Amino acid sequence: MVHGRSGALQRRVAIIGIGATPFCNIDLDPEMKGLTEGEFFGAAALAAMEDAGLEPRDIEFFYHCSANPKFFNNAATPNMQVAEWFGMRGKGSIHHSEACCSGYIGLQEAVMDVASGMHDIVLSGAVEMANGIPVPGKPAHIRKPISLDDMMPDLEAIMDRAYTRALGGGHIGQDDWIDLYRTTYGLTDEQIDDTLNAMAYHGRRAAALHPLAMNRKPFEEEAKEAGYDDVMEYLKSPYNPKTTQYLRVTGNAPQADGAAVCIVCPAEMARRFSKKPIEVLGFGSSCLELLRPHNEMEITKEAGRQAYEATGLTPKDIDLLFVNDFVLPSQLCAAEELGYLPRGEGWKWMLEGRCAYDGDRPINPHGGRTSYGHAFGCSGMADVCEAVVQLRGEAGERQVRNHPKTAMLRGFGGGQNCSIPILRVME
Repeated sequence: MVHGRSGALQRRVAIIGIGATPFCNIDLDPEMKGLTEGEFFGAAALAAMEDAGLEPRDIEFFYHCSANPKFFNNAATPNMQVAEWFGMRGKGSIHHSEACCSGYIGLQEAVMDVASGMHDIVLSGAVEMANGIPVPGKPAHIRKPISLDDMMPDLEAIMDRAYTRALGGGHIGQDDWIDLYRTTYGLTDEQIDDTLNAMAYHGRRAAALHPLAMNRKPFEEEAKEAGYDDVMEYLKSPYNPKTTQYLRVTGNAPQADGAAVCIVCPAEMARRFSKKPIEVLGFGSSCLELLRPHNEMEITKEAGRQAYEATGLTPKDIDLLFVNDFVLPSQLCAAEELGYLPRGEGWKWMLEGRCAYDGDRPINPHGGRTSYGHAFGCSGMADVCEAVVQLRGEAGERQVRNHPKTAMLRGFGGGQNCSIPILRVME
């Protein structure tokens, strides 16, 4: 694999505003039912402006992303179709789509824009309506639930099929990395099962404290309702069956509807708008086609190398890690690959709760994809928003205990894209 060079930003850039909607299933949420993509994105954008003390006229340019706008919203130019909802009439904008990595790329594009000197105040956001699709010929708020037949062609679209046949839906190697981990370090299937259940459990503990999370019901309550006194016994029961060799239902991310937005500006201007600006120190990026063996591991390794090179930091400098874990084992495996946890030992840390929001090496303090919910292209931007809240020290009950100054976010999407930003409290 050819290694890319990742250099320092030529102009320091900081996040000055964030906004996000709840992650939900709009058909099951009476407060959200009937909202459109424009209303979701607009609400998050206006919240980010309020957070930064800005008005729509202050935004010079905006970026819009979603995983698949044509499939989920029947929109070919979605940036234009949401602009009216937050005062962006006539403003320049770009739409982009990189599957579930879209939100992280959205931050990267906005930062590079400001770092280049092209604009000073840039908004970047993501939105996804992942629980349904448009009804042909009807207004945008009328949608129908997604069926398996609907999803199959869409999943196949993430693979290069020039010389291969479609595989019946984009297989992204859900067990690939954790199986390699198990065999490399000699773990038993039971040890892997216990580790993944512990990870799911602590993710739900965090999500239960988050007002925007999709799944907030503690597993203790679910266990009691199912007749179990022991929550771990419940998580290994038929109420939580395996969906692959290793993954159980609680290790798969529920699809969500939602939006999240951030606003960036040059660091030298940041304190005009925010008392606690968060600087974006740099990025690492890597991509490999889906069918390459261990592609998630390889691109995480390379993007992490670039991020450390660009910022001059080492794993010891990282206080808080976010991992796109729509496949739960990615949380453990990526943490070790990036040096945040010791190789071959991270599973023990997970079992001991040391990576929970209240542990000494926290990961995904909002609950991760399996409990916070997964709004596909929007999830990465939701991670950015949570990272900013944590670095500001404004997370309340779920505030991580180690007073983080520096956060790393491992983005991953489509089974092939990886983007890793590093954020730090601006001194």
